[in-house]
Amino acid sequence: MSKLFSSYKLQDITLKNRLVMSPMCMYSVDKEDGIATDFHLTHYMSRAAGGVGLVILEATAVQENGRISEKDLGLWNDEQIPALKRITDGIHYHGSKAGIQLAHAGRKAELPGKIVAPSAIAFSEKYSEPSALTLEEIKEVIEDFKRAAYRAAEAGFDVIELHAAHGYLLHQFLSPITNRREDAYGGPAGNRYRLVGEIIKAVREVWDGPVIVRVSASDYAHGGLKPEDYIPFAKWMKADGVDLVDVSSGGLVPVAPKSYPGYQVPFAELIRSDAGIATGALGLITNATQAEEILCNGRADLIIIGRELLRNPYFARTAAITLGETIEGPEQYGRGW
Repeated sequence: MSKLFSSYKLQDITLKNRLVMSPMCMYSVDKEDGIATDFHLTHYMSRAAGGVGLVILEATAVQENGRISEKDLGLWNDEQIPALKRITDGIHYHGSKAGIQLAHAGRKAELPGKIVAPSAIAFSEKYSEPSALTLEEIKEVIEDFKRAAYRAAEAGFDVIELHAAHGYLLHQFLSPITNRREDAYGGPAGNRYRLVGEIIKAVREVWDGPVIVRVSASDYAHGGLKPEDYIPFAKWMKADGVDLVDVSSGGLVPVAPKSYPGYQVPFAELIRSDAGIATGALGLITNATQAEEILCNGRADLIIIGRELLRNPYFARTAAITLGETIEGPEQYGRGW
């Protein structure tokens, strides 16, 4: 069997293959109440029907003012649970596992009213200047991640991913570019990691399943984080109960990195080897041969697919044909599958 279509265990959860749908914002909550819609149901179920082992829902805000946009998914109240439960039930119907990315946008929130960050530094001149979080507000953020994790369990999710990448709040705390605090949450790397660590521990109080953290391994900016800076971070994450690190890059400052096939894979490889933690690789991975090479050479443990799954919801079937595998599809599609 190919490595890509071998099963993979995250704690007690067994993924039927190593293909993961990357969380990608859809900005499709038209009522602006954070509640998933029929679009979300169709969008995520179709990728499960297509054979992806783990489907991770897009960034889902733990606080109303932590949304990237007013049309983001949310999990800051109980009314948002039932619509998500419909989605997890649909994903499970097709034999896939369901994940959710819990997030807070911080200074990258494009919302009216107050936005917050570690320090009062705007993302760009097009964004509002955020208010620096007080210690009491930091406690509220931690508690709201915990409450969202509890709701995720109620909604039937199998995996939680914490969003500490792409310039959003947790990434803002990690990077010295955006974290200029002089208290216990700023300064040395251990202090800048403190919020992430406290959120992981708080989530673990109410969540027994696998926890993934998405990171941006490079800020692509002078004075920012580099891939080697994530080795201690990843070690601390593992000690705090994280099962896998989903390795992306960029987003902290308005600089577009040069992208090419597999451009982020070396970051996942470095963190996997030097921090001793499982990783997911992503970044313009578009075909089965490329994915199989990454896995067989021990560069990562899971393959996280984004845009290619937007183009082809049945990418798993296409990849299986390329690798000479046979995978099951929906019974109803038997004549064509």
